[in-house]
Amino acid sequence: MRTVEQLLDQVPALQALAPEHRQALAGCATNCVFQPGARIMREGDPADAFYVIRDGAVAIETEVPGRGAVALETLVPGRGAITVETLHDGDLLGWSWLVPPYRWTFDGRAVEHVRAVRFDGGCLREKCAADPELGYALLQRIVRVMSSRLHSARVRLLDLYGAS
Repeated sequence: MRTVEQLLDQVPALQALAPEHRQALAGCATNCVFQPGARIMREGDPADAFYVIRDGAVAIETEVPGRGAVALETLVPGRGAITVETLHDGDLLGWSWLVPPYRWTFDGRAVEHVRAVRFDGGCLREKCAADPELGYALLQRIVRVMSSRLHSARVRLLDLYGAS
């Protein structure tokens, strides 16, 4: 069985971290499993972790507003949640643990059986405060993920609005 540190060596977004930084991350990590349909995070709830998906798929979702959003109701009547992006093996899930007030900005749902590594947000914030070099290196990687996700959300919304 591989250690969490060995698993982190295989995560593209974290590979460039210095070995001592991956070791620090591993100290805040545990393995976890989610069954298909399980909610991993819910928009507005406290964000106390981030995840590396080892196996499976997770849908990042947001609710399409109901009444008052006439344009969206016309485009997708009764739609409810839309998938902004689907994450797979090696992807990072969650960045809200890093940004006050530490609340999830999207929903996350296991699409299939998911094995993941869960990183405790409070533990990581403490380690980043104690080691600014670690904090900056981790922030650089998470900002890349955020940028990619924002781009995906924009493209998805363009598809949604472009349907009319």
